[in-house]
Amino acid sequence: MLGLIQNNSTQPLYQQIKHALAGRIIDGDYQPHERLPSESELMKVFGVSRITVRQALRDLHREGLVFSVQGKGTFVSKPKAVQDVQRLQGFGESMMPQGYETSTRVIDLKEVRPPQDVAEALGIRRSEGVMELRRVRHLNSEPISIDHSFYPLAIGNRLAGEDLSQDVFPMLEDRFDIQLSHADLHIEATIAGEEEIKLLRCEEGGPILSIRRAVFDEEDNRVAFEILSYRGESFQYHLTVRR
Repeated sequence: MLGLIQNNSTQPLYQQIKHALAGRIIDGDYQPHERLPSESELMKVFGVSRITVRQALRDLHREGLVFSVQGKGTFVSKPKAVQDVQRLQGFGESMMPQGYETSTRVIDLKEVRPPQDVAEALGIRRSEGVMELRRVRHLNSEPISIDHSFYPLAIGNRLAGEDLSQDVFPMLEDRFDIQLSHADLHIEATIAGEEEIKLLRCEEGGPILSIRRAVFDEEDNRVAFEILSYRGESFQYHLTVRR
């Protein structure tokens, strides 16, 4: 059942329909590339007008949950994570409230000599060691990103005894008393290399969204530098800009 809508609710009807359909998509009741009920069927199920149904479907389109094929109908998209670029959040912090199941596989945590770009991002000399954390993040059991995170040793050494399958940002704040303030991001499109093909099960030359993120605390100290590689067809950033 798709669920009932409430005419006396303060939430508009199209939003109730959108949430009902989105819930079934996220729960897996509708599988990727499965066709949704037609507009006429949805009108009958929910007892609403075609305009209301189309407005709900437009919102699902906008959120990347569905796509349309001319003359054939509306189909479920492969799950695509949407993260708000205006908020500094870890992967789990951002995805779980949207109803997604997340998990993490830790590849390794080790002290390394930083490459030049990492040293510059952390404001240190290359002769200073850093702690490198490599992880694969999963969305609904599918690998979606490789996270390379670099930390100054004063922070990185403290991570060694922690559960790194969890988001690190809440750990820094709650356990280490490091209050995060903001991050500088650089986003670019690249193509899958050997590591992405192996760990993310990407096709050779497939799209990768590469995000380089320098994280600062409230005193403007550099806390971390991250290189995040997302499967391009499975992730999108969202932001609102104002004139």
